[in-house]
Amino acid sequence: MELSERQLQILQAIIYDYVENAEPVGSRSIAKRYDFGVSPATIRNEMSDLEEMGYLTHPHTSAGRVPSDKAYRLYVDDLMKKKSLSNKDKRFISDRLAANCTAFDETIKHAAKLLSEITQLTSFAMTPSSNQDIISFIKLLPADENTVILMIVGESGRIMNTTLRFEVSYSQEVLDILSKNMTVNYKGRTLDEVLESGIIADASSDIEALNSLLGKLRPTFIKTLEDMLDVNLYMEGMTNIFDIPEYSSIDRAKAFLEIFTKKEEFTRKILERADGVVVTIGDENDSMKDCSLITATYHVDGNLIGKIGVIGPTRMKYDEVTSIMEYLTNNLSETFKLTDGKDK
Repeated sequence: MELSERQLQILQAIIYDYVENAEPVGSRSIAKRYDFGVSPATIRNEMSDLEEMGYLTHPHTSAGRVPSDKAYRLYVDDLMKKKSLSNKDKRFISDRLAANCTAFDETIKHAAKLLSEITQLTSFAMTPSSNQDIISFIKLLPADENTVILMIVGESGRIMNTTLRFEVSYSQEVLDILSKNMTVNYKGRTLDEVLESGIIADASSDIEALNSLLGKLRPTFIKTLEDMLDVNLYMEGMTNIFDIPEYSSIDRAKAFLEIFTKKEEFTRKILERADGVVVTIGDENDSMKDCSLITATYHVDGNLIGKIGVIGPTRMKYDEVTSIMEYLTNNLSETFKLTDGKDK
């Protein structure tokens, strides 16, 4: 059954009021705040119809109504107007990201912190699953007489270092030969491609030391590539929930926090979500049925994709949060472009 224009207006007003005040909304208060041109009794009848259709619920302890998950879904899909960020807000986000842009992972972590600070919600960010990250170069560096550092650098800016211990020392010349050989073989190839093909089959040189080093390097090189494929999950603003009325009870706060103790399950759920800005509400989130979850994807150099998002009560400023997330994720790739330019 389709809602009438008046029912849509009343429902939207109830959502606005409840999101802002966290108090059940009565027909009299709606009549005072909004000019619908009808009496409180008419509004009350419309609210009763909306409740029967599943758009409102009626808490036992109050005469007012609150929006249901179905109401929020309708609002997000059909009624919500995109909120434009002010130039001041945009500059604030851009400047804060640029000021803290160092390593790739650190920038993403800072973006999650910034998102939590602006929205006052619990936020999270995931660095991309890097199977499509492209190797830029490989370097072997002597740390001391018997220790070598293996450095693998991806085009995304991700760097992985690991140390290898040897019984004999290796000269810089030998390490340079192998570094160049590996870079020539694997530069421009994705991590998946390299893992599928394995390490260099044999050295182009017959130097005994070089062949010996290759044997020692093989398992460490593969392990380092596998580590680069790991997804890092950063959480920020966990304590923000204690300022939200929905989580004022210990049991509800505990249930919310327990979501993040199951890191692998939470990570899997986020990775399975579609690209772009995605909003899931209440029961749509399975085990997180009392929450709303908003995620957005970000791109680096048009290739790698990671996710950033917020989780909080279903009573959320969806228009504001989605606009902030859209601008933040769009800004991330620009931030890295600027940093690349400075480095050059």
